[in-house]
Amino acid sequence: MGNKISINDLTKVFYKKGSSVTALQNISLNIEDGEFVCLVGPSGCGKTTLLRILADLETPSTGDFTIATGNQDRPLQSMVFQERGVIPWLTVEENVAFGLKMRHLPKKVIKERTDYYLEKVGLTNFAKLYPKELSGGMKQRVSIARAFANDPEILLMDEPFAALDEQNKFILQEELLNIWSETKKTVLFITHSIDEALLLSDRILLMTSQPGRIIDEKVIDLPRPRTMEQVRADPVMAEHFVEIWKHLQEEVQGSRV
Repeated sequence: MGNKISINDLTKVFYKKGSSVTALQNISLNIEDGEFVCLVGPSGCGKTTLLRILADLETPSTGDFTIATGNQDRPLQSMVFQERGVIPWLTVEENVAFGLKMRHLPKKVIKERTDYYLEKVGLTNFAKLYPKELSGGMKQRVSIARAFANDPEILLMDEPFAALDEQNKFILQEELLNIWSETKKTVLFITHSIDEALLLSDRILLMTSQPGRIIDEKVIDLPRPRTMEQVRADPVMAEHFVEIWKHLQEEVQGSRV
């Protein structure tokens, strides 16, 4: 596999009223095609800013990035946010089909993909409902189905399960992994949960407090498919957990000095 995402010495500085804040500093990173990578770091370390730059919602101050394109007919990236992913005036199926319709794909293709991913996330029976009639977990299922249905080159996921209760979180993590195992999308996923990162990822990137820099990585060799029970019972994963926890503690404490 080749590199899908290449980031070269990227820095982002925000300017406001005569002052400046460096959100990201000298980020260099390669992510392989089909790799599932999690970003873990203290709050305010620039994780979301990095995703927004890759989604072309922000521009870097210095440095650059490239995303290797495969099929020119596919969108480059789709971003899944924590809670803001659904369009309130569209039904569930209209939300899932939204990106496909914007690309003016044939109606047959739109219906087939929409129906397929509605079934994948267990929302077939809720296709005609509006977001206000859904729980938070169901709304996130809509966001995930829409992202995969649109068939992007990469998926950028910004703490998509953070607001959910543990039961819904586990269900959606499993559904995400099932769909990812079929599609082998390149995924860059932000999380504050060490357990979630260990369960989902091929590799975990550890970031410093502001200005955000990548200072370490953990390669997760636990075979797939994996369960949370396996993650918690594996001694190597337990060691990774402790090391990541210590890293977060040190970064949070250091930022307060």
